[in-house]
Amino acid sequence: MDVLNIKDLQDDATLTHESCYRALAAKDARFDGVFFTGVKTTGIYCRPVCSVKTPRASSCVFFSSAAAAEVAGFRPCLRCRPELAPYALQQNLAYAVWQRIAAGALNDGDMERLAAEVGLSSRQLRRVLLQHFGVTPVELAQTQRLLFAKKLLQETRLPMSDVAYAAGFGSIRRFNALFLARYGMAPTSIRRAAEKFPGNDLDVITLRLAYRPPFAWTEMLHYLSGRAIAGVEAVTEDESGHLSYARSVRVDGINGWLCVRHLPEKHQLEVSLSITLAHALMPLLARIRSQFDLDANPQVIAAHLASDALLAKQIVRTPGLRVPGAFDVFELASRAVLGQQVSVAGATTLSGRLVGKFGIATDTPFAGVTHHFPLAERLAAASATEIAAIGLPVARAEAIRNLAQFAAQGGLKIKVGTSLPDVVAHLKTVRGIGEWTAQYIAMRVLRYTDAFPAGDLGLQKAAIEFDDGVRLTEKQLLQRAAGWSPWRGYAALLLWQSLA
Repeated sequence: MDVLNIKDLQDDATLTHESCYRALAAKDARFDGVFFTGVKTTGIYCRPVCSVKTPRASSCVFFSSAAAAEVAGFRPCLRCRPELAPYALQQNLAYAVWQRIAAGALNDGDMERLAAEVGLSSRQLRRVLLQHFGVTPVELAQTQRLLFAKKLLQETRLPMSDVAYAAGFGSIRRFNALFLARYGMAPTSIRRAAEKFPGNDLDVITLRLAYRPPFAWTEMLHYLSGRAIAGVEAVTEDESGHLSYARSVRVDGINGWLCVRHLPEKHQLEVSLSITLAHALMPLLARIRSQFDLDANPQVIAAHLASDALLAKQIVRTPGLRVPGAFDVFELASRAVLGQQVSVAGATTLSGRLVGKFGIATDTPFAGVTHHFPLAERLAAASATEIAAIGLPVARAEAIRNLAQFAAQGGLKIKVGTSLPDVVAHLKTVRGIGEWTAQYIAMRVLRYTDAFPAGDLGLQKAAIEFDDGVRLTEKQLLQRAAGWSPWRGYAALLLWQSLA
């Protein structure tokens, strides 16, 4: 009997029978196809997303495949239809491919390149999407382009030609034809009927991104403020006390800036961008969604973590706390290395110096945003002595240089479906990156929800209550955190927030 082995699970070797049951109780679509649940009282096996009432944990047996469940004597559920569930690898790939297509990965029509990025042939890629979504990659890409164009028509004053190209259409004629065929109206009809959003002029594009409430915006901005890289990003407060986040932007060789504000009554973020970024909007908005963790389901996460008394207290204090991401992998990884063995404030000072010495000057409307972060190629070509001149020990300067060379060679481009342990091991091949740094990078910018930098002194301090006033060791904290899986990254933010 091929009963589920914890190593067979999606991307987390710490998952157990208990963790699978939690995913089942949450009907967590991330695990659809990763495991199947056999219910001993009925003799039926289901997908994790089945809408039936969740059975008791004692009645459940977990399998790594539908075939294994059937060999064990279970029948497929007629409601959730296990035959529709993708395989574990395909489930991960299908969602990741959807994200890439939503960010414009197929705007150039290069199916072979996209397939290569996710480690499949174009034929396999087509099968994955058909099995998971019921559409081909081309059909999925067309839908994403049309929906994105519709968004731009309703929320911006961009010329029709810019709307078409920003949404990935090769020509206005093709855009008009597909829009009319799919929606039964011309794009101009959408614009005439659209709500006029304020703030869209000839120099600024303003768009809105939705999230699932609640959202601890103030706490997230305070976190980002303490770690903002001087010259590259800034958190500001207006006369009404409202916080906003601004930064310089470089996407696909296009330079500009952005500013993000909170619209709590609408459960949205308002994003203002320089007009220079018009043709890079699809990948740019995908980055912003990731940076602000907009796809998180805070209620599901809180329901699980609230079973721990200490975390429950902080959840009540800061509902909707999310894991702040980062706009760029290399930028965050560099700052993480600079933060080794120094305070948060010290790391912020060093990162500002690094930008001042190696960054690229730019113009923005924000007084504190004057540069782009240094390119990996620039730091890779610098000597350790040059980098150390910003006030670093030579060994730390070497680590920055090693990381830059690693990034310049594509080392920070993680293949879809790579497990958390494998990602951490991969990052640790860079001389100067240890467990803490690798887990921190995985948590904040690679978006592994179960990444957990247990070697962090702040986390160990926040967990003192668990051990009669004695700070936990890294090993003890890892043992304590096992019950927080698969949301240990969010538990880390709650612990850090409790220190505030």
